Amino acid sequence: MNVFPRQMQLFLYGAATLQVGVAVLNLFLVRILNWHEELARMPLLLRQVVRVHAWFISITLAIFGVLTWRFAADIASKASPVCRWLAACIGLFWGVRTILQVAYYSSSHWQGNPSRTCIHGLLLILYGGLATIYLCSALF
Repeated sequence: MNVFPRQMQLFLYGAATLQVGVAVLNLFLVRILNWHEELARMPLLLRQVVRVHAWFISITLAIFGVLTWRFAADIASKASPVCRWLAACIGLFWGVRTILQVAYYSSSHWQGNPSRTCIHGLLLILYGGLATIYLCSALF
């Protein structure tokens, strides 16, 4: 039973906007993190894999965002099984990303660095929030 479809629709619009924003931001990750020298030292294949990976993550997130924006009302009201499956799959994507943020990355990347610790915390909230919105939309 979906008690608050209008509120969920608004959350989905927010999630769509955030995902498109992250998609754009991801395209500039090398510049933002100042990884030019590190990438230049990598073998050509590895450099190309990093670039292609960035493009395809951005494309994937843009697709998630556009589909969510277009079908937010249908997803929120569970208009069809496809809507529930789409929300569940996107929620799973963000849920796994949330777990990786905590379980995979070494804390040495941010411990003792307040700005990096803040960014880590914000990303954890962002990823977990997106997972929560989509999974709640799919399941409740």
